[in-house]
Amino acid sequence: MISLQFLVTAVVVVLAPGTGVIYTLALGLGRGRAAAAWAALGCTFGIVPHLAAATLGLAAVLHTSALLFTVVKLAGVAYLLWLAWQSLRSDGALAISAERSTESGWRIARRGALINILNPKLSIFFVALLPPFLSGNPATATLEMTLLGGIFMALTFVVFVLYGLFAAQARAWILGSEAVMRWLNRSFAAIFAALAGRLALERA
Repeated sequence: MISLQFLVTAVVVVLAPGTGVIYTLALGLGRGRAAAAWAALGCTFGIVPHLAAATLGLAAVLHTSALLFTVVKLAGVAYLLWLAWQSLRSDGALAISAERSTESGWRIARRGALINILNPKLSIFFVALLPPFLSGNPATATLEMTLLGGIFMALTFVVFVLYGLFAAQARAWILGSEAVMRWLNRSFAAIFAALAGRLALERA
């Protein structure tokens, strides 16, 4: 039985603006509804390795291994800085532009997945979030963790798509002003750079 408390907690966590939300908003503003949906899908599937790690106990290894944590963290920092650069470039993958993008949905989703895959804190987050909502029966713990994680992923996808659709609706207004587009591109670049800095300061 899925508790209302878990659903409320999961929705609050998913609604909180993070790297995935920023990425989905950037794609919604820059490329429209379809791109935002692909971004949401990618961010959602980027949760899978962390959920598996939490379920199998690998998150504990990540938590205790400073070297492994640092390697994954630095890869995530580098990737976020690359996304910041892509926001600044006029022809970058995240730049807001009036021109229609021919980029495939799978490439957009892959970037979204990497954003979450390269965040080592997610595995530890699931270890902290899910156990309080388990029944306490060791025989069903793995199944329950998987079910709760699946619900969390579904909520992530739905909320991220809504964020993306909202951004896509604002796209027509934004495209009417070159100044607004430049400001938003610089803002997204600054946000990704700030998120990279925050991740760099994280400790296992």
